[in-house]
Amino acid sequence: MARVVGLVTYPVKGCAGVPLTEADLTEGGLVDDRTFMVVDDGYVFRTQRRDPTLAVIRPRVEDGGEILVLDVAGHDPVTVEVDTDGPRRDVQLFNNQYRGIDQGEPVAQWLTAVLGVPSRLVRVPSEHHRVMPGHVPARCGYADSGATLVISVSSLEELNTRIPAGGLPMDRFRPNVIVDGWPEAHTEDRARTMTIGNAELGYQKLAIRCAVTRVDQSAGVVAGPEPIRTLASYRRAAEGGVAFGAKFSVLRTGKLAVGDDVTVTEWAASEL
Repeated sequence: MARVVGLVTYPVKGCAGVPLTEADLTEGGLVDDRTFMVVDDGYVFRTQRRDPTLAVIRPRVEDGGEILVLDVAGHDPVTVEVDTDGPRRDVQLFNNQYRGIDQGEPVAQWLTAVLGVPSRLVRVPSEHHRVMPGHVPARCGYADSGATLVISVSSLEELNTRIPAGGLPMDRFRPNVIVDGWPEAHTEDRARTMTIGNAELGYQKLAIRCAVTRVDQSAGVVAGPEPIRTLASYRRAAEGGVAFGAKFSVLRTGKLAVGDDVTVTEWAASEL
């Protein structure tokens, strides 16, 4: 029986993940996932592709989302009283325009000092409604292109047998739901609908991987060509790029917990 062995939410896009033992699954994915985003002074999103130091900024959401704390080695933490009612500003994510609420000067100054470049923090407004295309379109916050990223332990084990220099940790791939118990690697590619806890997920698309997977998430530095180099040898996707993991839309909200059974109710042939 497949089961959940890890749940991770990423409150601030590009920053460190927060491991959870249980979590609400909302229409936009795990609770708090990519609710906030670091932007430059022109309100264009920052990403580990250009700013790998983001990886070592550790967020913590408190008081039901009213407080956000950011922490990183070498700096005092900053506490943000989350503004959900302030003026909306245009923000740019992958050349698309959305709206965001600026979280003020103290956190902007803190991020600028940590990253070494002008930076600010924005939050999705309550009216945010972003739907990304796929087999089942996905509603999401500031995530790249999907609500929930699912990766199996067997997929990582297969990859690590192919990397000559040794294995990589799961955090390189920044999953939301980690599944163990599928003996065949990349089983997540073939799952079309599945239930976890009292929630239901529907397949959206393969996760096409980018240079963020080359960033050592514990150090915040680019660590070399892996895993992209090895994935290119056996995981090329028909639409281009290399795939690892699958993105899922939320068909029914609910509660997820580590240890929950994962039951696939509809299968399809592999897309690779």
